[in-house]
Amino acid sequence: MVSIPRVVIGAPASGHGKTTVATGLLAAFARRGLAVAPFKVGPDYIDPGYHALAAGRPGRNLDPVLVGEDLIGPLFAHGSEGTSLAVVEGVMGLYDGRTGAGETGSTAQVAQLLDAPVILVVDAAAQGRSIAALVHGFRSFGNVRMAGVILNRVGSDRHEAILREACEEVGTPVLGAMRRADAVAAPSRHLGLVPAAERRAEARESVDALASLIEASVDLAEVMAIARSAPPLDATPWSPRAESPVTGRPVVALAGGPAFSFAYAETAELLQGAGAEVVTVDPLHDEALPDGTRALVVGGGFPEVYAAELSANEPLRRAVADLAAGGGRMVAECAGLLWLCNTLDGAPMCGVIDAEAAMTPSLTLGYRDAVALTDSPLAPAGTRVTGHEFHRTTVHPRSGLLLSPAGGAAWAWRGADPEGFATPTVQASYLHLHWAGNPGFASRLVAAL
Repeated sequence: MVSIPRVVIGAPASGHGKTTVATGLLAAFARRGLAVAPFKVGPDYIDPGYHALAAGRPGRNLDPVLVGEDLIGPLFAHGSEGTSLAVVEGVMGLYDGRTGAGETGSTAQVAQLLDAPVILVVDAAAQGRSIAALVHGFRSFGNVRMAGVILNRVGSDRHEAILREACEEVGTPVLGAMRRADAVAAPSRHLGLVPAAERRAEARESVDALASLIEASVDLAEVMAIARSAPPLDATPWSPRAESPVTGRPVVALAGGPAFSFAYAETAELLQGAGAEVVTVDPLHDEALPDGTRALVVGGGFPEVYAAELSANEPLRRAVADLAAGGGRMVAECAGLLWLCNTLDGAPMCGVIDAEAAMTPSLTLGYRDAVALTDSPLAPAGTRVTGHEFHRTTVHPRSGLLLSPAGGAAWAWRGADPEGFATPTVQASYLHLHWAGNPGFASRLVAAL
């Protein structure tokens, strides 16, 4: 049993202020000396970066679609070990999940799996008494325990009084009311907020401002009381340790830094649990792979924003190409795929994948139920996974089916042509995967080194 005070931050829809409230709560409680555990529902990488700054520990994802609902409790227990409070930021609207799958993957589902109370954040900028109907509807629609509401973008004291009175009519406590605050805004671009890793000093200032905003606007004692009302959770902490880790500590380089900030914390933990020594490499600044590197794992991020700088780092590009030519293992997803291509928007990249990458105005987004078509360092052919795509780029050719007989396509899923590139030593595709849902990935990769 796990007895961690916990609360889920939901909203009627995206854009109501969940990230503002969740990050601010984490920062405000951390400022008081509490050890706080941050979580994000869904596959998003960007919000957990801000959570990590606020909490001083890794932001983690809870996504029933990517890892299965049975792992939500264990992953929560693992990520919250040694803490006094867990704050779980929801995704989209409270009851929005995977398209066509009901509440699967929704904030409401995760709240139920964690047996956690929900605080609803509502953008009240253009609302008066009608907020009562909205709050009442969200509270009564599904099987969640809505413990209160936090009002965002309140215009004045009079406006706040109207909103509080309306919420009281339907028996929903107002835990806080926040005025508009430009100091806490984070800049956005083509895929959402700019990651904290790309603006660390400014992000730190924003997080500090969020803590102050929450302290001034929200009843923290009541929020903690609500979190403590969560009953013990019947879950055993998830462990990343493999049953038979390899010996010798082979070095696995893990790309990081501003251009490659999209990585689930569990990926490195699983690699370490399989017996590897995991060393971070920043492709923007490091001119060589770590000494003894035998495998390279490159997650997502924004190489298109840093194409010129990545291209200018010729020594590292050559080192990556040499590692591939010498039989070193490589696994890359989305941004990593682009970096391994010949070019990105015309700028030379690593040349491991015989393909050209470019920005595109159209967004590709959604979960994918995929099957591996080609044996790779990640998985044997026939392996079934659920992953997530999120990008505004294209790669030509789309898959390794058009390359030499030594390679093939990485994945196939219904309604699309085969995608990605795979050989016995390299796997690169657009598909983001949560390795906790597929722990054999890390073991297979490390065992081959």
